[in-house]
Amino acid sequence: MSKQTIGFIGLGLMGRAMVECLQKDGYPVVVLGHRDRSGVEAAVSRGGQEAQSARDLAERSDIVMLCVGTSDQVESRILGAGGVLEGTAAGQVVIDFGTSLPDSTLKIGAALAEKGATYLDAPLGRTPSHAKEGKLNIMCAGDKAAYDRVKPILDTLGENVFHLGKLGNGHTIKLINNFFAMTTACALSEAFALADAAGIDRDALHGVMAAGPLHSGMMDFIRNYAVEGKVDLAFSVANAAKDVGYYRQMADALGLDSAMSGAADATLRRARDGGEGDLMVPEMVDWMTRNLEKKT
Repeated sequence: MSKQTIGFIGLGLMGRAMVECLQKDGYPVVVLGHRDRSGVEAAVSRGGQEAQSARDLAERSDIVMLCVGTSDQVESRILGAGGVLEGTAAGQVVIDFGTSLPDSTLKIGAALAEKGATYLDAPLGRTPSHAKEGKLNIMCAGDKAAYDRVKPILDTLGENVFHLGKLGNGHTIKLINNFFAMTTACALSEAFALADAAGIDRDALHGVMAAGPLHSGMMDFIRNYAVEGKVDLAFSVANAAKDVGYYRQMADALGLDSAMSGAADATLRRARDGGEGDLMVPEMVDWMTRNLEKKT
């Protein structure tokens, strides 16, 4: 039996790795152009086809996948002129692998449902190297029957694939996860900067902290940069600032005032707006060392 054709929008580092994984497993793909042509050209060289618009891609695909940076970009590709919505058909499944605002996800889901299509939110964990190997963590939510239909494809891409209930739950959980992760990263970066100021060896500090219940994978990511100069977490400060900002918007939409996210939000925005958004999150150790403010 021939495999379904997958239309893929967003061939950045993560998207191009996912497309390569799908093609290795025999899925025909249609891809949409990106400002960096290298991902598109690689997909076409492996037998993929290039669409002229998001509408064209939807019309030529059984399943549509998106892996782009922001909710605005997702809405533009789906709801905008020449977008997926114009080319979708009843029974089609559209999947957003990005980290988006839940309210935006619900709006898009309702628009697609009017045409008989189904929207799933499926944000990702892990890195492009995991994507190439089919070892992502995938947090999928939305209609269970649609999820069951695409589960074999998600299993091609992911080692750990979760169904998390109603549409929007995946993005909600991912934003909570990233708020906690980035707050931890910023706090530990400051801890190392303060240790420097106090004349404390960074590895000695980590050894004590890691011996107790604070120990985590994120702690090790930050420690490995602080002590060994290794960047094990390729996630930019700009992306971290976006995600924590989305978390705060989500809390506000729920009528809540987030008490804990303010410091991480302000810190990450200050680094990004100061021209250092391309730093990787572990490199916030250096940023903190330069910018930890003295009392006057």
